[in-house]
Amino acid sequence: MGKVSIGVNMEFVRHADKSFEWGVEKAASLGYEYVEPWVHLGRELMSEAGYYQTVSMLDDPYRVKRACEKAGVKLSGLSSHTPLCKPDISGNYLKQAIRFAAECGAPVVNTDEGPKPAWTTEEEDHVLMRYVLKEAAAFAEARGILIGIEPHQQYSKHPDGLDRIYGLVDSDAIGINFDTGNSYLCGHDPIEWLEHVKDRLVHLHAKDISIEQSEDERGKVTGTPSGCACGEGVIEWKKVIEVCRQAPRDIVLSVECGTIEQAETSIKHLKALV
Repeated sequence: MGKVSIGVNMEFVRHADKSFEWGVEKAASLGYEYVEPWVHLGRELMSEAGYYQTVSMLDDPYRVKRACEKAGVKLSGLSSHTPLCKPDISGNYLKQAIRFAAECGAPVVNTDEGPKPAWTTEEEDHVLMRYVLKEAAAFAEARGILIGIEPHQQYSKHPDGLDRIYGLVDSDAIGINFDTGNSYLCGHDPIEWLEHVKDRLVHLHAKDISIEQSEDERGKVTGTPSGCACGEGVIEWKKVIEVCRQAPRDIVLSVECGTIEQAETSIKHLKALV
């Protein structure tokens, strides 16, 4: 049985106008054992000035490693979402994320198929995704990094679609980063879907969905950037943890919420269950 630990996606400080290092220290002070940073290509004003929590992959990966070591937290993975259907964007991005993860010490890079091009067919999109994942898997295998594919967009909004993407490339480096909130908003039972993928699970986005959001959006959207505090929505966290404990790998529940207050509430709720 796998061990279940609690982490937090750096989304929780997105609106705090603070730096990556500040966010890592805040996560540690709330009691989180793991963090999941966001990474991007290039340079942009807000994160360079210390007003945004993302990290450029042109920066030194040891910046991430040192910040985590200083705060006493570990890395569950990198939030490295890129549209797999668009190889002109995702090909180099995902390979660079894998390199970055290997150097900073993150075991998983998380992604999804992303918005599709307007002009391609479904079959063409799956060929494009296979190309990107085949190239990325070779990088990941050589570096001992896992690729977590998340249910989030047009093809992964149901179990068969996620299975098809997962099966495009035969590689031990490819697994599932399950998102409880996205799966629920797509109109599915997240516990049943989690049971279906548990043997392939490498990471989990712990996203709760408020009753209000559920009533407004369930069955109409394929995902959402962040949820409410864990324990204040519709997700049955005790059951989520029970399924994760049956996974062959140790799993980190990486909380995805929108504010520091929600992150504080989330860890109190999850710690009582874990």
